[in-house]
Amino acid sequence: MFLNTNFPKAKKYWYQGKFHDWSEAGFHPMMHALHYGTCVFEGIRAYPTAKGPAVFRLPEHNDRFFLSAGVIKMAVPYTKEQVSEAICETVRANGLNSCYIRPLYFYSYGNLGMVPKACPVELAISAWEWAAYLGENAASGVRAFILPTRRIHHTQFNMAAKLGGTYVQSTIAGLEAREQGFDEAIFLNMEGRIAEGPGQNVFIVKDGTLVTNGRTESALEGITRTSLLELGQHLGYKTVVGRITKEDLFGADEAFYSGTAVEVIPIVSVTDGSDPAGARVAHTIGSGKPGPVAQRMIKAFADAVSGRLPQFEKWLTYVGK
Repeated sequence: MFLNTNFPKAKKYWYQGKFHDWSEAGFHPMMHALHYGTCVFEGIRAYPTAKGPAVFRLPEHNDRFFLSAGVIKMAVPYTKEQVSEAICETVRANGLNSCYIRPLYFYSYGNLGMVPKACPVELAISAWEWAAYLGENAASGVRAFILPTRRIHHTQFNMAAKLGGTYVQSTIAGLEAREQGFDEAIFLNMEGRIAEGPGQNVFIVKDGTLVTNGRTESALEGITRTSLLELGQHLGYKTVVGRITKEDLFGADEAFYSGTAVEVIPIVSVTDGSDPAGARVAHTIGSGKPGPVAQRMIKAFADAVSGRLPQFEKWLTYVGK
C-alpha cells in the first residue's frame, strides 16, 4: 500500500497510457533504471490562474525531456504532443489547481547488463500538490553551504540533460548540507567557481545587475533561470550570463536560488566549506535579509506564472476541464 502522505492530493498517476490509483504499483525490482539510474525526468509546475490551472512553460520542459532521452539513447514510444496531452490529463485527473508534475522516461524490465538492449522505454507521469521546497520559512532567506566536492564537469556529459543517475550527487549534497546545519548546498565547478545548487541555479545581484552562469560553468541552464533573465530585463535590470567566483558571491548585494521546485528563494548567508582542511567562514550576503531586487523578482515570477502579466501569458498552457 503506497500512501500519498508526502504527495498531497495525489490520486492517480499516468503509466503507459492508463491511469492507476496512487496506491497501486506493479514495478519489478529488476527494472534497469532502479539499478543504474537509466532514466530521464522533468520537474514542471502548474499554477492557478483566472482561466483555471496552467502548466508553466510546458513546451520548453517537453523539449528538454526529449533531449534528455536522446542523450541516454532512448527510443521513446510517444510524441511530444502525446506527452504534453498526457501531462495535462494527469493534472485534470487529479483535480489539481496547483501542482508539481514529474514525467519520467526509464529503461524498464528486460536485462541487467549495463547496456539495456532488452529493456523497453516506459513513461510514467505523476502530479501532486507541493508547497515550499525549502520550507515555509524559506521566503525569509536561506543559509547555503559551499561543498568540498565539485560539480560534475560540463565536459563529462551534456549539461542540458536531466539524467536520473547524475542526480545521486545532488542527493548526497543536499544531505550533507543539512547534516552540517544548513538549508541548502552550493557546488563549485572543477575550476573553483560557482556552479549551481543540487537542483537550482544561482543568481547574484551587484549594482542592480542580475548575474547567473551557464552550462560551461557546469550548471544546468534551467527553465526558471531563463525565465528570470527575461523577467529581469522586463523590470529594467541589466542581465549578465557569465562566471561567478566565490568572491563575487560573498560580495554580492543579493543572491538567490532559482528552479522549478524552489521557484525564487533568497540566499542570506553562505558558509565556505570548499576546503576540508581549512576554516569555515560564514559570509552574510548584503544586509542578511531578502533584498529589493529578489523581492521584485519573486513578485514578477508569481505574476507571470499566474497569468497576471499579459506579455508572459505565452509561457502558460491552460489545462482546461
